[in-house]
Amino acid sequence: MKKTMSVLTGALVATAVTAGAASAADTLETVKARGELICGVSTGLPGFSLPDEKGNWTGLDVDTCRGVAAAVLGDATKVKFIPLTAKERFTALQSGEIDMLSRNTTWTHTRDTSLGLNFAGVNFYDGQGFLVQKELGVKSATELDGASVCIQSGTTTELNLADYFKANNMSFSPVVYDTSDQTVQGFAAGRCDILTSDTSQLAALRSKLDNPDAAEILPEVISKEPLGPVVRQADDVWFNIVKWTLFAQLNAEELGVTSANADDMLKSENASIQRLLGTNGDLGEKLGLGSNWAYNAIKQVGNYGEMFERNVGPKTPLQIPRGANALWNKGGFMYAPPVR
Repeated sequence: MKKTMSVLTGALVATAVTAGAASAADTLETVKARGELICGVSTGLPGFSLPDEKGNWTGLDVDTCRGVAAAVLGDATKVKFIPLTAKERFTALQSGEIDMLSRNTTWTHTRDTSLGLNFAGVNFYDGQGFLVQKELGVKSATELDGASVCIQSGTTTELNLADYFKANNMSFSPVVYDTSDQTVQGFAAGRCDILTSDTSQLAALRSKLDNPDAAEILPEVISKEPLGPVVRQADDVWFNIVKWTLFAQLNAEELGVTSANADDMLKSENASIQRLLGTNGDLGEKLGLGSNWAYNAIKQVGNYGEMFERNVGPKTPLQIPRGANALWNKGGFMYAPPVR
């Protein structure tokens, strides 16, 4: 039975990948003809992708989608957001249900090589951690032997957790849920001792607790979690557009171009800014877009620093410092190839 189920599962994945590849090569034209970008996001994670009571989506991953819509369609509002669980996200992209996935998704070897998908960059460098109630008195992950752990299924978190506990000769009891909301509800209800996820997600989930100050994130970070947008393989044109829109927003921060000063910067004599904003050169044409593709993304959505600060930065409920997500010349990992 197990072998039969494995074969069926493999066949379903292969079918989805094949179907996605067949429809992948014309994503740009499909989006233009539709007049709307369809973007897969989380089912609701503060700071990354979360709808308000009126259905208006905000977050870092949401802004990544809006930047692409602005670059392609000239209007950052032309996005339809599809909420997806961790289990649903890759199939939705493979099958063509969505044009791109921007859902706090970790770039790994297996995902990049066996699912028919391409990661188009990193919009947040993260790592897995642990959230505990302060009343437990736990100060280190090394004190978690025998703990019950709330965890979301279908994520790299499950594998990292098992690896970490095995390496430290500790045991744990998993309490598995389908969504991140369910994990924090289980944690709040006392169904587990600790909650594990990416540290950014832990900060977001902690903000949902009735008393966020009663819980704390332990100091250990046990994995590398480069998160970023994903597209289907077999469509280099679309891959380049999503990738270079993110790169444009990173380069904009480095060059000092913001949503507030983008119009003034159109008059800049700096050659790098001229190429970025399309006042000189044909870089938009090389992407199959207009010369103002990057200008639209920056003007309507902002540079990367603006996106970070308004969604997850120190002045938001998540209070996340730039850290690894600072620009390369300010002590972080964020580095984009030059626009030239």
